[in-house]
Amino acid sequence: MVDLAVLPSYIAVILLFLAPPGPDMAYMLAVGLEGGRLSALRAILGIGTGMSVYAAAAVAGMGEIARSHPSVLDAVRILGAAYLLWLAYVTMRSARRAISGHSDIAAGRWYLRGVLVSVTNPKIILFYLAVLPQFIGSAENPEFQMTLLGAINVLMEIILYGCIGVLSGFFHTRLTGSTKATAVLNYAACAVYVVLAAAISVEILLA
Repeated sequence: MVDLAVLPSYIAVILLFLAPPGPDMAYMLAVGLEGGRLSALRAILGIGTGMSVYAAAAVAGMGEIARSHPSVLDAVRILGAAYLLWLAYVTMRSARRAISGHSDIAAGRWYLRGVLVSVTNPKIILFYLAVLPQFIGSAENPEFQMTLLGAINVLMEIILYGCIGVLSGFFHTRLTGSTKATAVLNYAACAVYVVLAAAISVEILLA
């Protein structure tokens, strides 16, 4: 019913996509620095949810709509860049207030932030629109094959980027007792958001 022979090459492609820094990786790094390991765990679940939305859309055939109307993809990219800039603003405000160990945003919002960052990530959009359909192979049930491939991709990103968030949260835990160090960590997270927003904007302009 499914073609498992494509999995080795598919997993290799996933790793190639996940290795370069992108909005999801940057977000997890920033969350760990700003909010700590527990916040990182909430955030990666949000990212996984956002990725699952695209996986389901790919199975439902929404990719063809996006390919037929490329302006839709550009609009999502613009929204992603704008949202990262908003996160940068919020994080800078937290740095200025220098609240030890916590930002001025409710902890529960780490999950929602993760969802929004994920669904506006152009790299994830590109993967599900252009790459995933190439690994249907000889599967008798293409929909089930794409569901399996999407689930593998979501799981791999949760594990890899979740580890990045938890590891960066180690620095937050070690330095959270210092007001100055907390502000520095928040400024570092802010810089990550700004750089990623700028990178996405440049990509849109050069496209």
